[in-house]
Amino acid sequence: MGFYDSHNPNRYQPRRRGSGFFTGLIGGIIGALLVAIIYPNIVGNNQSDVSTARIETNQGNANNNVTKNLSLDVTTDVTKAVDKAGNGVVGITNIQSANFWSATGDGQEAGVGSGVIYKKAGDTAYIVTNNHVVEGANQLEVTLPDGTKIAAKLRGTDVWTDLAVVEVSSKGIGNEQVNEFGDSDALKIGEPVLAIGNPLGLQFSGSVTQGIISGVNRTVPVDINNDGIPDWNAEVIQTDAAINPGNSGGALVNIAGQVIGINSMKIAQSAVEGIGFSIPINYVAPIIEDLEKYGEVKRPAMGITLRNVAEISAYHQQQTLKLPHEVTEGIMVESVVPNSPADKAGLTELDVIVQLDDEKVADVVELRKYLYNHKKVGDSMKVTYYRGGKKQEVTLKLTDETRM
Repeated sequence: MGFYDSHNPNRYQPRRRGSGFFTGLIGGIIGALLVAIIYPNIVGNNQSDVSTARIETNQGNANNNVTKNLSLDVTTDVTKAVDKAGNGVVGITNIQSANFWSATGDGQEAGVGSGVIYKKAGDTAYIVTNNHVVEGANQLEVTLPDGTKIAAKLRGTDVWTDLAVVEVSSKGIGNEQVNEFGDSDALKIGEPVLAIGNPLGLQFSGSVTQGIISGVNRTVPVDINNDGIPDWNAEVIQTDAAINPGNSGGALVNIAGQVIGINSMKIAQSAVEGIGFSIPINYVAPIIEDLEKYGEVKRPAMGITLRNVAEISAYHQQQTLKLPHEVTEGIMVESVVPNSPADKAGLTELDVIVQLDDEKVADVVELRKYLYNHKKVGDSMKVTYYRGGKKQEVTLKLTDETRM
């Protein structure tokens, strides 16, 4: 920063014989005093961040140039948070095999996302990212903040939460690069946050954007099988910190430098600005624990395929399902897996489920949410359903969905 002083007393005073020398001297003294009074604290002892200021005083034809080093302390809570969390955010390159007609068998880069180092154990470091970042990959490559590229292995993925765990060799990864998790349940609307990741690829690796918590406990419908019907409601944090392609899997960080979310998606419409979403870290933690241990998430299952009653015409609601007129919501059983909990409990095709334990369920999303958030493998669950127009109840014992 430069300060320029063009003070010249002689310009505005009548010239008197013999007075020029004393006037210039007095002007120089006054100018020096003003600088000392106005800028006494600019010059500090920390010389790590230095700007040069050129202070010039002009008296007549004489130029006295003084150069000072001004130390600016730019350390803030934001820079401290970035210093703490930034080195633990990496790039993840998704490499997929070339097509059949390719001249070589080399893989091709399909996309670049972000990831967060969250654990280091022995020779292995663990990184959490999004499922859609690693989906379809034949190879994975992790790029550390210093540009070092290392081969990575997919440990496990979960399509429902859009989370994945990648593992790499811990060689060259310091303990200070392992990120600390915060408490996403304690977040307040308006709280400042930072998004760290690689927007648009590794060219802009380690980019930081700042914003606030715009909303908590948001639910966003997710169509997993691309049939145009929501299969799941993602529970997310809303933020106005810029999240762009390539930021997926990166960190949402609080002002203490703790990771409180894994950046996942944004609303990409021309009329929408500043609405991004991050998976709360308290929700992430048990998912990645399962992925790390088993390569998958251990979820309870009933052993049925389902369809929303609301998608069925009123005619078939009445004539085929025989539902009472007041029942317009629920989940119809399309098929039952042999020897599954539902099969053993006696559920059959065309049964309409309306309640699990004491929780009413209106559609498939609500059924899954109750099942996945409130039940574990081996738990018993009461199912209330309609069959042929009659309301009935049955109790079944849930099993691991991967065993069916």
